[in-house]
Amino acid sequence: MNTLVLLTLFNGYLAATRRAWRERAEDDSGMTTLETVIITLVLIAVATAFGLALTAAIQRRTNQIT
Repeated sequence: MNTLVLLTLFNGYLAATRRAWRERAEDDSGMTTLETVIITLVLIAVATAFGLALTAAIQRRTNQIT
């Protein structure tokens, strides 16, 4: 019974989300410069964090070998 209630709520949420996206897409003219800069900075930060984690893992493994 709980599963049916959750599926009904989830389906309603999906329908509302689709409608909101459709309405937003109709009046949105595209990304602004600020949005592009923020997305770029976030991607650079994620890539930096990934690179640091990879470097630390390689150095740790190298120290275990030698």
